[in-house]
Amino acid sequence: MKTRMHTRIILLLSILLTLSGCNSAVSEDERTLADQPYEETEFLMGTVVRVTIYDQGKEEVLSKAFDRIKELAEFITTEDEEEHSMIKAINEAAGQEPVPVSDDLFALIKSALTYSEKTEGSFDLTIGPITDLWRIGFPDARVPSPAEIDTALSLVDYKKVELNEENQTVYLSEEGMKIDLGAIAKGFITDETVKVLTENDVETAVIDLGGNIFVMGSSPRDVNEDWQVGIQDPFEERGEIIGFIPLSNQSMVTSGVYERFLEVDGKKYHHLMNPETGYPFDNELAGVSVVTTSSIDGDGLSTSLFSKGLEGGLEYVNQLDGVDAVFVTKDKKVYLSDGLKDFKLKNDDFTLVNGD
Repeated sequence: MKTRMHTRIILLLSILLTLSGCNSAVSEDERTLADQPYEETEFLMGTVVRVTIYDQGKEEVLSKAFDRIKELAEFITTEDEEEHSMIKAINEAAGQEPVPVSDDLFALIKSALTYSEKTEGSFDLTIGPITDLWRIGFPDARVPSPAEIDTALSLVDYKKVELNEENQTVYLSEEGMKIDLGAIAKGFITDETVKVLTENDVETAVIDLGGNIFVMGSSPRDVNEDWQVGIQDPFEERGEIIGFIPLSNQSMVTSGVYERFLEVDGKKYHHLMNPETGYPFDNELAGVSVVTTSSIDGDGLSTSLFSKGLEGGLEYVNQLDGVDAVFVTKDKKVYLSDGLKDFKLKNDDFTLVNGD
């Protein structure tokens, strides 16, 4: 048996604007922008985190932003054996007792439970027993046996998560259940980072939390221009795009089959797991990029849209207010939700099927 494990830490979205020469804005632009943006990059939660601020005199806000990111990342992790994270504590107490948690974690789990309910389980915060079996993205990734998957599936059920608002506790009612917030945590942390920047009067910035992008304000080139946010070609290395969308004070989140995968005997198994089957979702999609005003909404919806496939995903997203999406299929066709009128395809290898 030939086994290869791949972890691509790529930005599924690329900011296409030149990140220097910010003061070349038009005369009606009354913003005070730095000659060069302030930027900090760190490797956290298994991914690259970058915050870029363009407002003059706001360099110190970078440290405040990263302090908040690190604070939130610490309680979410389940991989650090030295630090007993709150998520770990909840999972270890499954079937035994409720676990008191912090305000932040309670809010995150409550949101994750809400998305599990809204998507009728296509996003399920109790997917942990399945993701722990596959371990895709880690050196010990493997393809579990059908018997192992069946056993793990019996422990996946968001309806067995009990939240106590008064005591601020979380209880998993069956032993062996596990919460996995990996599909929604980055969105939550991104939104919290936006709050830090806003509270410190930052108006023009980019937050890139492992592919969860949030653009604040308008382009540093011109106050009347939106940011141009590119969608990564899911079949190529970082930096190759298929097109771009103008955004302002919005988030874009991408779920894709080529971000992390395990290859065994020539077959690829991606990391987006189906809570109903215990196997990766298997449909015609290579990636889904979701545009929302909050990153946690994009996280919660991207997995759900991917799970529905092209036709079901398009139908679903077109019923939602304030949400749009780009669907990229494995045969390199691009489909847009109804609200994305300004998407521009820039790669001749792809075909825009339902856009202008």
